[in-house]
Amino acid sequence: MRRAVAPLLIVTVALVLADSAVVTLALPDILVHLDASVGQVAWVLIAYNLVLGLAAVPAAMGFSRAQPRLFSALGIAVFAGSSAVCAVAGSIDVLIAARCFQAVGGALALIGCLELLVAAYGERRGVASWITAGVVGTAVGPVAGGLLTQAISWQAIFVVQVPVAVLAVPAALAVRAAPVVVADRHRPSVRANVTLALMSAALTAALFLLVLLLVQGWGRSPATAAVTVSVVPLAAIAARPLARLLRPPPEVEVAVGCFLVAGGLVGLAIPPSASLAWTIAPQALVGLGLGLTVDQLTTRAMEMRLPRAQHAGWTIGARHIGVVVGLAILTPVFTADLRDAQVPAQQAITSLVLDAPLPPQDKIAVAEALGGELSAQAQQVPDLHRAFAKLDLDPAERPAAARLERDLTAQVERAATRAFRDSFLIGAGLALLALMTLIPLGRRRSR
Repeated sequence: MRRAVAPLLIVTVALVLADSAVVTLALPDILVHLDASVGQVAWVLIAYNLVLGLAAVPAAMGFSRAQPRLFSALGIAVFAGSSAVCAVAGSIDVLIAARCFQAVGGALALIGCLELLVAAYGERRGVASWITAGVVGTAVGPVAGGLLTQAISWQAIFVVQVPVAVLAVPAALAVRAAPVVVADRHRPSVRANVTLALMSAALTAALFLLVLLLVQGWGRSPATAAVTVSVVPLAAIAARPLARLLRPPPEVEVAVGCFLVAGGLVGLAIPPSASLAWTIAPQALVGLGLGLTVDQLTTRAMEMRLPRAQHAGWTIGARHIGVVVGLAILTPVFTADLRDAQVPAQQAITSLVLDAPLPPQDKIAVAEALGGELSAQAQQVPDLHRAFAKLDLDPAERPAAARLERDLTAQVERAATRAFRDSFLIGAGLALLALMTLIPLGRRRSR
């Protein structure tokens, strides 16, 4: 058990931070299963990040008054219990409330695990393992959530977290760490935390909007989307060895990372077609940028700053408030663009139906079926296959109908891609804004 103590704490940190985006690919299933509105389902994602961002600093301030192992065990236990409630939630309100408690437990667990890992591994290795676990968890969250949703159900996302967290409670209690009583010696690193918040807002476009584009816009399954977006965590993991090999100055490393994220988001904004292959290179850029920036910025915000837990709280708060700001900026933009794209898309669909080499009566049948599906699937990217599946066509006309379905699907995919374009470009702008905050660092390093 003793050998498993630190790894369990590292996995817990990764779980807590993965939960910031783990439900992204499960949102459509949650919407249907709990009979919720789009706005309510969005709060399943927003509530967790908002509460975690707001609770991190108060949790860190209260840390000095508690035993680290008790503090950590309490947070992990609350996280585990709330995850169990999420898994059995019968209504959207219960799920959102449980996510809020999950975030409070997560904030306590993150702060406590930092000190326990330092006690177990020493200062440098303990902080490094805490930071790395957070980067990997953030990047892997959407992938894990998508695979579990496709293979089992959205509830499985929360079920699998419970045993890991339950095992982590005795692991936290097993670490003998003395209470850290340190007077405030350093102010928060405002510049590093602001840059971190802006990068988190920009990364929301890649970790949240991309999976929505793949599933809702291009009609891919959650499992396919999860495998596709696995490029981001793989690239993020590869970023650290690459940085150690090249050894750039920290300011250069962060600046390059910001630029890579911006470039990747621009690439996601302008794919030539709805082929998954066109997302690979942009995702690799985003993943490399994530690995270069979040790790380095968190280190800069905490390095040589006491009390350590309090500055960790500021970095957690900056990251997750940044996610909420990103959602607040990007969600209205892509939903409005999606709504605005409906009229020209419907006009293009009408033109394609009129030009199709089908008898007039079949065109009328196709138009009626499409009209019904477009009305039934208002406010979302329509799945036109259901309209064609209902048609009773002569076998001789089926090849022409199949070609029409492919053409219409391609038109819908193009419309969806255009609807997400501005949001990806805004995300790129946020990454460039983060880059701008680094300019003074070239003249004088702030401590």
